[in-house]
Amino acid sequence: MLSFILSAKRLVKGLWKSFKRPQFISLFTTLFLIILSGTLFYKGTEGWYWLDAMYFAVVSLIPTGVETGLYPTTTYSKVFTMIYLIVGTGVMFIMLLMLGRSIVDFSLNEEEKEEMKKRLKK
Repeated sequence: MLSFILSAKRLVKGLWKSFKRPQFISLFTTLFLIILSGTLFYKGTEGWYWLDAMYFAVVSLIPTGVETGLYPTTTYSKVFTMIYLIVGTGVMFIMLLMLGRSIVDFSLNEEEKEEMKKRLKK
């Protein structure tokens, strides 16, 4: 449980640091619009509940292999999903990469601070 709390703390600080970068804000906005379009499309075309549509829109962009039990049934939905995955996966990957870099930078900064404190005490 402690490791989860510490990881969540790093994630929040990494997000905070990332949102100070204009590129990250642009990527986040683009990804938000992609997920929103996917959610609205699946809700309207497939008739899924809002949460199911959003869940499928998000999970399909993350390469986890999670079985959602949902799948597009019409030809139109299948074509949309192919385009959606090609565009969305790239944007999701770049955003996660930037977020991961911010978290690692944050961790390195914390270690540097601790080392500096030790040097000052000597």
